[in-house]
Amino acid sequence: MTDTSSAIGTAFADAGVTGWLHALDIDTGAELDWQGHQLVCTASVHKLPLLVALHERAAAGDLDLTEQIECPPVGRTAGPTGLAAMLDTARLSLRDLAYLMMAVSDNAAADLLLRRVGLDAVNRTTLRIGLTHTQAVHSFGAAMAMIKEDAGPDGARALADPHVIARLRALDPARANRSTPRDLTRLLAAIWRDTACTPEHCAAMRRLMALQVWPHRLASGFPFDDVHVAGKTGSLPTLRGEVGTVEYPDGGRYAIAVFTRSVRSAAILPAADAVIGTAARIAVDTLRAHGKVS
Repeated sequence: MTDTSSAIGTAFADAGVTGWLHALDIDTGAELDWQGHQLVCTASVHKLPLLVALHERAAAGDLDLTEQIECPPVGRTAGPTGLAAMLDTARLSLRDLAYLMMAVSDNAAADLLLRRVGLDAVNRTTLRIGLTHTQAVHSFGAAMAMIKEDAGPDGARALADPHVIARLRALDPARANRSTPRDLTRLLAAIWRDTACTPEHCAAMRRLMALQVWPHRLASGFPFDDVHVAGKTGSLPTLRGEVGTVEYPDGGRYAIAVFTRSVRSAAILPAADAVIGTAARIAVDTLRAHGKVS
């Protein structure tokens, strides 16, 4: 797979990013790795382990997914989508909060679920599945608060300064929610193989991942009506990532995790988004060709 590695490296370089990738054939176990063992900050991708922990507790009877949660505007975790952007009190079930968390990456919904599930429960779940390099250390609101504190009095404007970016604790895998691309494809495979939880709950998680609204990263590499993509994005200053699955009409199923860091601090970098889909497509095409040969 030397040619594949070269193509992936070239794609990352052309996009002006450093990249980390792991791709896995869910059914055969064949894999493709580009620095996939390296620790990365997961950002909103860590909403996926939270989703699994939520369903694990529901399967055990510790909570009811139809339980209603009051969501007042005061004290909500900040964010640009979902409840985080709303102005009035809302009342939602746990499963509908999970929908907002996964479909539009709603930080407020995620932290309401995290309070109900517990940070320790998320870490117990990832350890049970065997994700030895995956750790949740803070809420999503705490991550935003760290960025605000580290940015200083100039606020968001300071995030254009490379010196400020360099001191952000939220971008340090030693101090932030973290995992590896390899761990995350293992988690995806467990959900798609119905081993992360009961088959009923795994099906519910797959449904939510398929409802994600962002098409500009992983899905951009697979622009076909008969290829099904389900994923979860994560973003922080200079950091972009997505984990997800790609399913082909012939039954092929592939788990992919791609993260990138850009030298440029601009919030809008289309090439840095698109290369996630490009690199994923190169990896999946290689796994599919390998499977057909063998």
